Amino acid sequence: MHPTRIAELLEPFLGAPVPGSRRPSDPSHSEPAKAGEEPAFLPPAQLQSISTYIDILLRWNARINLTAIRDPDQIVTRHFGESLFAARHLFPLEAHVETAAPGCPAERSSAAHGRPIAGNRTSVADVGSGAGFPGLPIKLWAPHISLTLIESNQKKVAFLREVARALILTDINITNVRAEALSNATFSVVTLRAVESFEAILPVAAGLVAPAGSLALLIGIAQLDRARLALPQFAWSSPEPIPRSRNRILAVAHRL
Repeated sequence: MHPTRIAELLEPFLGAPVPGSRRPSDPSHSEPAKAGEEPAFLPPAQLQSISTYIDILLRWNARINLTAIRDPDQIVTRHFGESLFAARHLFPLEAHVETAAPGCPAERSSAAHGRPIAGNRTSVADVGSGAGFPGLPIKLWAPHISLTLIESNQKKVAFLREVARALILTDINITNVRAEALSNATFSVVTLRAVESFEAILPVAAGLVAPAGSLALLIGIAQLDRARLALPQFAWSSPEPIPRSRNRILAVAHRL
């Protein structure tokens, strides 16, 4: 898939979040960018990595069921868009480090529009990673993180390892275990998206969050109240409606 097309499809998901915008009483409402504020742009290398990732995903998906979505455009919006939307909220950009020449959109799109704010070797775990979402797009957005992908299906693990090799990703650990087997491990950020038995795996994922760490859920709005009730030891931020979705949200909770 051509990187230019990928960039076009990702624009709504990389816009700046709007402080004070309506929250999921109407989750279909989402503003992609704040007035007068430029959205983020992925540099060409990251767009090419996403293109390569899609090629591998489509090839493997013909042999094993990684995603029910077959259309490349929908793969970008449903999988990469949602994942990068979460990445931008979890790892916001620093101040712009370079200004593009006025009137040069090609130059602007490849300019360094800030870098994700790096912590001290921030550790991220993606529970039930499946085809790698949101973990691998988060790693592309924030290369400084130490990423662990937790996936119990051996064939999916083989796929994840091929993608990691093809994209030359470093500081990444792909574990072929159930999340319950990592009860002694903790991470700065734990992500959870589109897993079976959500209510059963939720406390397991929460148990992997380090003190003062965060749990990031990409879920339907109907699941939010159940998540809050199940995890009283967490403080919840206002949920963020995912662009181009009527009921999907990003819900981030912080361990007290």
